[in-house]
Amino acid sequence: MSNEAPAAPEAPAYPSSRLSAGTIARYATGSLGTGGFATLPGLVLTYYLTDSLGVAALAAGAVITIAKVWDVIIDPVIGALTDRDLARHGSRRRLMLIGACALPVLFALTFAVPPALGPLAAGIWVLLAFTLTATAFSLFQVPYIALPAELTPRYDERTRLLTWRVVVLTLAILLFGAGGPALRRVSDDPVVGYLVMGIVCGLAIGIGMLVSTTVAKRTPPAPAAAVADPAAEKTGIREHYAAGIRALRRSRPFRLLLATFVLQALATGLMLAGAQYVATWVLHSEAAVELLFVALIAPALLAAPCWGAIARRIGKERTFEIASVVFGIAALTILGVLWVPGDWIYVPVGIAGIAYAGMQSLPMAMLPDVISHDERTHPSAASGAGRAGAFSGVWTAGETVGFALGATTLSLILALTGYVSRAAGQVVEQPDAAVTGIVVSFSLAPAVLIALSLVTLTRYPLRRADIDAS
Repeated sequence: MSNEAPAAPEAPAYPSSRLSAGTIARYATGSLGTGGFATLPGLVLTYYLTDSLGVAALAAGAVITIAKVWDVIIDPVIGALTDRDLARHGSRRRLMLIGACALPVLFALTFAVPPALGPLAAGIWVLLAFTLTATAFSLFQVPYIALPAELTPRYDERTRLLTWRVVVLTLAILLFGAGGPALRRVSDDPVVGYLVMGIVCGLAIGIGMLVSTTVAKRTPPAPAAAVADPAAEKTGIREHYAAGIRALRRSRPFRLLLATFVLQALATGLMLAGAQYVATWVLHSEAAVELLFVALIAPALLAAPCWGAIARRIGKERTFEIASVVFGIAALTILGVLWVPGDWIYVPVGIAGIAYAGMQSLPMAMLPDVISHDERTHPSAASGAGRAGAFSGVWTAGETVGFALGATTLSLILALTGYVSRAAGQVVEQPDAAVTGIVVSFSLAPAVLIALSLVTLTRYPLRRADIDAS
């Protein structure tokens, strides 16, 4: 494909092609917050509603679903707002600061329901508090994802930046996945325990976010004429969504990368949601979920830098394909526990975890390439670099949908295979079909989703020459 394109009217002002270690460290620290928020509510919020507040399971699911739907709705709007901030003020920091400062308070309130409230009022309390918490998180997350496109123009530097972000993200998932439930047990009174967990973890999430806002340095804002453009001043919700839709329509690389990432988020979300069921009904040990969780996530701490090194030699796109194939084969191998159950399952799960590191860091490093490519090939679509928020808003919404559908897909598979639900302490026996459904949801179904994602990934057109030629 041709690398020649008209120059954008206002090129983004990059401080340096080579990112300093301090910039990388401060940016990566933001993933302490994003990893914590992505992990802990999914781990304990449903259980908090059903087993501490007495909310019916169906209603508890509705509370979390509504918050997720709201998250998907609001992300493109925040993307457009952060683009406008960049054009007017030369920085995306404002929304990031608002989100980072508000989240600790709202997160603590989510787990601070007064014990005197009944289940209905308690459910409404959590719905409102968690929805506001998700909004605060999006105010930070959307501009945070947009920043790499503006921090450096270099193909390999973006790989380096996002590789270390994934290392911190993985560490955060492990810390909050194990530390959150441990904090909950600091008191025999569950009301106090959940409150302590909410306060401590909320503060840790907020501090990580605050540190990363310091990389959103102020750059020269767009010329007054561009800011005064009536098209740039549109702030209606319809226009915010239109910006994201236009980004999808005009950027084929973005469509292909987003489709790949959503399918893979669905695959990994399905495995994470099914881990407890595999531990209980296949390995016959509820505690085994911790080993499965560690086996799937911990390898990324060491593997992410390795994937980054490989990408610098052969390109992000080919490396991403390799990681995806390894993950798919490892997931498919797990199907063997249907016939030979045993501890050997931790080996393919660990291999999948190694591949998972590449499947997280590489698409995140490719997204800034997509954004800068769009700036060069469609310079009239937006003023300067002020379009990254539209891309990151759609990306964040897609990521949320992918992971949310993982749990939904698992519940459908369980329902179709006759899974028997139970109350606490109740002893039931699962039919063979249900156990098969659990294994399929942890192995064959993710492998099929990964295979589908390779269809779009192999069509992704951008390469190092397309990015560095500019």
